[in-house]
Amino acid sequence: MLEDTIAAVSTPPGEGGIGIVRISGPNAIKIGGAVFNFNKLIKEPQSHRLYYGYVKDPESGMLIDEALITFMLSPNTYTREDVVEINCHGGALPLSKTLELVLAAGARMAKPGEFTQRAFINGRIDLAQAEAVIQLIRAKTETAMMLGMAQLQGRLSREIKEISQTLLRLLAHMEASIDFPEHQDVEDLAREQVLRNIEPALARLSALLETADHGRILREGIRTAIVGRPNVGKSSLLNALLKEQRAIVTEIPGTTRDVLEESINLGGVALTIIDTAGIRETADQVERIGVARTREVLEKADLVVFVLDASQPYSSEDSEILNAVGDKACIVVANKTDLLINADEQLCSLIKIVSPRTLIPLSVLHESGLEKLETAIVDAVFHGEAKLPEHTMVTSVRHKDALRRAQQSLNEMLGALKEGFAIDLLAIDLHTALDSLGEITGEAVSESLAEEIFRAFCIGK
Repeated sequence: MLEDTIAAVSTPPGEGGIGIVRISGPNAIKIGGAVFNFNKLIKEPQSHRLYYGYVKDPESGMLIDEALITFMLSPNTYTREDVVEINCHGGALPLSKTLELVLAAGARMAKPGEFTQRAFINGRIDLAQAEAVIQLIRAKTETAMMLGMAQLQGRLSREIKEISQTLLRLLAHMEASIDFPEHQDVEDLAREQVLRNIEPALARLSALLETADHGRILREGIRTAIVGRPNVGKSSLLNALLKEQRAIVTEIPGTTRDVLEESINLGGVALTIIDTAGIRETADQVERIGVARTREVLEKADLVVFVLDASQPYSSEDSEILNAVGDKACIVVANKTDLLINADEQLCSLIKIVSPRTLIPLSVLHESGLEKLETAIVDAVFHGEAKLPEHTMVTSVRHKDALRRAQQSLNEMLGALKEGFAIDLLAIDLHTALDSLGEITGEAVSESLAEEIFRAFCIGK
C-alpha cells in the first residue's frame, strides 16, 4: 500500500476561499510538478515553502486555476512521506479538475483516513494519537477539543506505555524462571516482583477506567432525552433551550410523533437534546411507533429530563414513566408553574413524590427557571465539574474495553499467584494484559481493527 502515491481534496465540500488537494507518497513531488506551472523559473523547489503559479493540464497546457503549491520532503511531513499540497480556489470545479489532473498524472484516490493511517504505519503517531485526530475534527466544545489535543500529544499513550513497561519487566523475570527451572531463587524472585508491581499497575488501570464515562461524555456530549406525557411542554422546552422554534408546538396532544435530535453548547459541554413522543397508550399506529422509539432513546440516554405539567395532578402515567427511567441520572421539570394558584404547596407535594430526584420549577411560556435547569443538567452528570481535569482521561469506548480486559487479566493473574499456580501459567495472563494494552497504542492491533478505525475518518485526512 505504501508504494502507491495517494491524493484527495483535504478541505470540506462546498464553496470557500481556498481548497487544498493533498498528495502523499513516493511520486508526490513528481506529480505535483507535472500539474503546476510556476510563475517564474524554479529549478528545484525548496521543501516547506509556498510557490505561486497556476494549475495546468500537462496534456493540453490549459491553465485551470491560480494557486499556491508546497513541496514537503519526508520525513518532516504529516505522513512521513513526500507530501505536496496545492492551494486552489475553494470552488467545486477548480478542486475537482485539479484532483482529476493529479490522478491522471499517477496518483490514486486516497481511502478515508489513509493519510493519517500512513502517519500511523510510518511511526509518526500511534493508534491512540491517530484516533485523537478525528476527535479534534469532531470536537463541539473547547473541552472536547482540549481532550483531543492532550491525546494527540501522547498523554494517554505515555500512561499506557509506562504501565506496559512495568508489565514487561515482570514478564522478563517470569520468563527467566521458566527458562531456568532448576533455580528456585529465580522463581521466588519472579513471584516477589509480581507481588511488588502488579497491584500498583492495577491501581493505575483502575484510575484510568474511572475516568472513562466522564471522558466519553466530555468528548461526545450528554445525550439528554426529554420525556413525559403528551402536551406537558416537551417540545416547547426543546425550543427554549435551543432558543429557536425547532419543534412544532400545538395544544393537540401527540403532536410530536418521532424523535427530534439537536445539539447545543451548554456551559462548555456539548448537549445532544432529544425531544421524544409523549409516552401513553394509544390506538394511533404512527404515534405507537413514536412511543416505542422514545423508550429506545430512554435506554441509551446519559440524562433524562422528565417533564411534568405542574398544573395537573401527578398521574399513574407520570409514575410509570418515572419508573421506566430507573437509576439513570434524571431531572424532573415541573412546567407550567405560571398556571399554579398555590405554587408553594403544589411544588412541595411534587418534590416529595419525585424525591430524591431534583425538581426544577419552570415556566417555558415566561422563560423562567431555564438557567436553573441548565445548571442542573451539567451538575447531574458532572457534579459541578465539567472542566478538563489535570490527570489523563479515557474518552473512547474502545480504549475503555481494552483497559477493562487488561485489568481482568491482571486480577486473574494475581488470584492465581496467591493460589500458588505455576509461573508459566501466570505468564499467559500477563501476555494477555499486554496485548490488550497494545490494542490502544496499536502495538498489538489487528489489521482489520485498524482498517475499521480509519474508515471513520473523512477522505483527505
